[in-house]
Amino acid sequence: AEPMPTATHGTFHWNELMTWNLEKAKAFYAETLGWRYEAFPTPNGAYAVCKAGDSPVGGMMEMTPGGEFDGLPEHWFAYIAVDDVDARLAGAEAAGGTILRPPFEVPDIGRIAILKDGAGAAIGWITPAR
Repeated sequence: AEPMPTATHGTFHWNELMTWNLEKAKAFYAETLGWRYEAFPTPNGAYAVCKAGDSPVGGMMEMTPGGEFDGLPEHWFAYIAVDDVDARLAGAEAAGGTILRPPFEVPDIGRIAILKDGAGAAIGWITPAR
């Protein structure tokens, strides 16, 4: 798959659709926005990189029943680029945030953590691999 766009600390870096029906979602965005897709291998199931022309613009992940996604509605999820996700999490907690998923590596993509901000909104933070 193509690399993600270049990251700047503190800017939105990636958007991901969490869906229960990947093929239906792909068909909708292909028909309405002209997106094309590139499969991206993950250990967690089907994933597609969404492309507008030749540019990657987001991703789609199919949620699987019987796990951490049970009860979640389909939704778009955003990731903000940070210079050092591990170092930044202490500051997030000190500011009233809550770590939902500690940092984990996605090979060739980056290091990601999922947290709630001080008001309770979920967000992903990523230190991109490149």
